[in-house]
Amino acid sequence: MTDTHALRVAELPQNAPTLFELTPDAEARAALAEELGLSALRKLRFAGRITAQGKRDWLLEGELGATVVQPCVVTLEPVTTRIDTPVRRLFLAELPEDAAPEDAAEVELPEDENIEALGPWIDPGAVMAEALALALPLYPRAEGADLGEAVFTEPGKAPMRDEDTRPFAGLAGLRDALKQGK
Repeated sequence: MTDTHALRVAELPQNAPTLFELTPDAEARAALAEELGLSALRKLRFAGRITAQGKRDWLLEGELGATVVQPCVVTLEPVTTRIDTPVRRLFLAELPEDAAPEDAAEVELPEDENIEALGPWIDPGAVMAEALALALPLYPRAEGADLGEAVFTEPGKAPMRDEDTRPFAGLAGLRDALKQGK
């Protein structure tokens, strides 16, 4: 089963680029937002072209633009982020030797994360969803959101603070003591 955006490789022209532009409707954006754990996906556009690379390989190049809303990792308030990123995927009929499977249970992927094995279809919609997932901020924070500092210690003892764990905190104390002549 293929996505409605998938293009059959056998039908792609060898001598001219195949242009595409995807602008999913509100329902499709809502489904993708749910799949990616987003609060909302306000805008999404993926446009580019697919061109032949030699006789059997294909290159997909495009621009991904999106406006996403995620919960802040500190306050859970909505954080809106604009994403504009280039996308490049090289679909190879034969993967390099270091990526060829030695057995069916284990497959090593090529070091270049933009290389994929060529199948019978190239799906710009799937590439769009993957590129969006990779471009999302991992820890979105609302402006001014701060984790603060939690201090715990036994009664009667001085608590250890974040400042005390810094590598040169002890040296600063020693420097100050030397300046005071101690």
